[in-house]
Amino acid sequence: MVTTPARAERHALSDLFLEVGPDVPTLCEGWDARDLAAHLVVRERRPDTAPGLVIPAFAGHSEKVRVAATEQPWGELVGLVRGGPPVWNPMHLTAIDALVNTVEYFVHHEDVRRAQAGWTARALDPALEDALAASLGRMGRMLARRVEVGLVLAPDGRDRIRLRKGEPIVTISGPIGELVLFVYGRKDVARVELSGPADAVETVRAARFGL
Repeated sequence: MVTTPARAERHALSDLFLEVGPDVPTLCEGWDARDLAAHLVVRERRPDTAPGLVIPAFAGHSEKVRVAATEQPWGELVGLVRGGPPVWNPMHLTAIDALVNTVEYFVHHEDVRRAQAGWTARALDPALEDALAASLGRMGRMLARRVEVGLVLAPDGRDRIRLRKGEPIVTISGPIGELVLFVYGRKDVARVELSGPADAVETVRAARFGL
């Protein structure tokens, strides 16, 4: 099987799940590792829950299915995460898996890692960094759509990415993985630097990022 950044992050997260157990906290508010694993399994195996991820009226059904998934034995639940999407799911295809799961599994891997005491930022594989940079190029503007000032990302060693036009401008600098975490709403743990007028920087710090 071809090893891709998405699959590498999936397996690394699965290994971490087994290492830390089901009851440790994550950065996903109100969820422990079991809750997060159940979310990942349901996302790939129960398409009927997809509307509930974006439409509040359907959220109750999605949450009911996710909670039911948490009742599976931990090893079996992690095995489903590791196994990936079933063959009938388009995410089973390598290209689509890379498109929709690279950031998903990178961010959730860090959601578990960085919720534990003593975590440190890890060095990322260059292929993963390239995939994360490509994703920011596609999704960054949407993730930053609520920000009310000009916004530029300055990834270490890479071209800048303009997320929002306008003045004043705030520049967020750091490793590409840290920038991804910032714009996906993990601002408290993302190791980045913000530069620009003080009031504009505070606007960015207070803004809601994410989908």
